[in-house]
Amino acid sequence: KEFTKSCIVKCFDASLVGGKPHKRYLQKLGVPEQSIFYGYDVIDNDTFSPVHNEYLPRPVEKNYFLSINRFISKKNLPFLINAYAQYRQKISSDIAYDLVLCGDGLLRSELEAIVSSLCLKKHIHFPGFLQQKELLPYFAHASCFIHASIQEQWGLVVNEAMAAALPILVSNRCGCYEDLIIEGVNGFGFDPENLQQLVELMLKISSGDIDIRNMGDAGLEHIQKFSPNYFSQGLTQAVEYALGNR
Repeated sequence: KEFTKSCIVKCFDASLVGGKPHKRYLQKLGVPEQSIFYGYDVIDNDTFSPVHNEYLPRPVEKNYFLSINRFISKKNLPFLINAYAQYRQKISSDIAYDLVLCGDGLLRSELEAIVSSLCLKKHIHFPGFLQQKELLPYFAHASCFIHASIQEQWGLVVNEAMAAALPILVSNRCGCYEDLIIEGVNGFGFDPENLQQLVELMLKISSGDIDIRNMGDAGLEHIQKFSPNYFSQGLTQAVEYALGNR
């Protein structure tokens, strides 16, 4: 399969990729480094700006971790729910965050059954599938964003959470991890098979020992590089390189 891919990509004069892991992969397939340009995975950061959305009504009364996914296997949501259950066992209930799981999919009934078996229905919320405008209040008032996928080509929802000035806990198997997360500055990465590692990070975020507002602000500053303008610059460079090497 990889040989077939290498034959296909060598037919192109230039490439536009999201980040460093994608570039390394193309190089492994035989694409010349100088023909690969960055800028593919971006969003309109201003849409999620806290300046625009901080006055939206609060959807959940308590502080909460936010996760937004399709409810499918690779999103690793049973893992996240079980990590949250252990988190609540280790922290005082008066300072514990709730967990909001936005989205829908084939695994919804299974996930709800797990939550019920853990007696966490009061603390884990299922708002369902929401359009972007409906998600903005959840971004605006969350305390931290978690993305626990075991496989993710990039994860644009992480861009959205950073643009909303949220600290990030992200699986180190997400394509965006290497480019978007500055460890200890705007968030932390974790192994999506290491339950205790995520539990400890959730405890750290809600402990009050770190300034999550500063962490969110650092993420907001960092994500400004990953903008539509960044995409247009990368695309322009790729086109110019391709035309110049015909």
